[in-house]
Amino acid sequence: MTLDPSFAVDADGLARALHALSADTARDTPDALPAELPEKGLGETTVIDRLAPVVLGGAARLDDASAFAHMDPPTPWITWAAWLWNARLNQNLLHPAISPVARDIEARVVDWLAPVFAMDGGHMTPGSSIANLTALWAARDIAGVRRVVASPSAHLSIAKSAHILGLAFEAGTVDAQDRLQVDRLGDLSATCLVLTAGTTGTGAVDPLAAAGAAAWTHVDAAWAGPLRLSTRHREVLAGLEAADSVCVSAHKWFFQPKESALVLFRDTAAANRAISFGGAYLAVPNVGIQGSHGAMAVPLLATLLAWGRQGLAARVETCMANAADLAEALRAHPGFDLFAPPETGVVVFRPKSGDVDALARRLAPLTASTTAIDGTPWLRCVAANPNADMAAIKARIFEETTR
Repeated sequence: MTLDPSFAVDADGLARALHALSADTARDTPDALPAELPEKGLGETTVIDRLAPVVLGGAARLDDASAFAHMDPPTPWITWAAWLWNARLNQNLLHPAISPVARDIEARVVDWLAPVFAMDGGHMTPGSSIANLTALWAARDIAGVRRVVASPSAHLSIAKSAHILGLAFEAGTVDAQDRLQVDRLGDLSATCLVLTAGTTGTGAVDPLAAAGAAAWTHVDAAWAGPLRLSTRHREVLAGLEAADSVCVSAHKWFFQPKESALVLFRDTAAANRAISFGGAYLAVPNVGIQGSHGAMAVPLLATLLAWGRQGLAARVETCMANAADLAEALRAHPGFDLFAPPETGVVVFRPKSGDVDALARRLAPLTASTTAIDGTPWLRCVAANPNADMAAIKARIFEETTR
């Protein structure tokens, strides 16, 4: 029998692909690729050489020293290796027979992390949008909630999830620091209260002391959740332990490749009963929204083993310190307004001239992004890159303002 060599190990081809990860790759655009599907293939090695300038050379580099604009971190090299293993094995956690190790690894990671958030279990999802939808699904079917109440600054996936689930959605009001005013919400019976721990726009943390005040409380800790692993900053999320469910994006401050997140429950057995379906082709019930489910826990496990709690916390604390450094420099500078002291590593500011768009255009593309608060434009820097060059970033911001 003749074997197809495309499914065998090609040491030279893999070596070329690995070399491209660390090489100074030339830049090219997708326009360099064929406009139509080739009738005859180019061959794997040729494709590696053709694609590297497009995929690696043309991409935004989140590990660049100027990267400080978005909630998208660089990834440690150990995750690159783990993702290659995943691609080699292509395990599917939907079926225990073809994913025995991967299922155990995900269970181990969840067992390690759920207690950090005072939850007793859960599972991984491709992102916090799916995690939020899963949690609201459980809230509807377990607690009988008929509406969802959240901050107007909550992630858009909250309103989308309510819509998908046939639940009414209501946005509350926020205070001057962009935090949900829970005391103005009124009766929360038959309600899922969503509290955000680190809003996308400003990094604000809603009053987590309100957890438990509704029929179901879900905490969207997609961004700030990993602060729970830091002895220095964990009090920022005090009160989260009274929630019924929590979501965390591992592809944010756990520094994982996309797509990686967790949905965690206070009572996982009850949640799983509510969000599971069976099928004649399944050996075990399918829990949650996904059907086929890749081994996304493998890179996370590798990172947690390599760094430990202290190593992960140290990198998050570096990011927090970088945000505090920039905020203090902005507060002291006569040319800027600072929205609020950064609570979760998100620095929001604007030039007193009010010309936010002009400054954003002049800054390096990864240095700052724009957001709007009550219709007013602001600049936003997010401390997701532990290797950001803060001296250069501050010099760039202040040079462009005083030029």
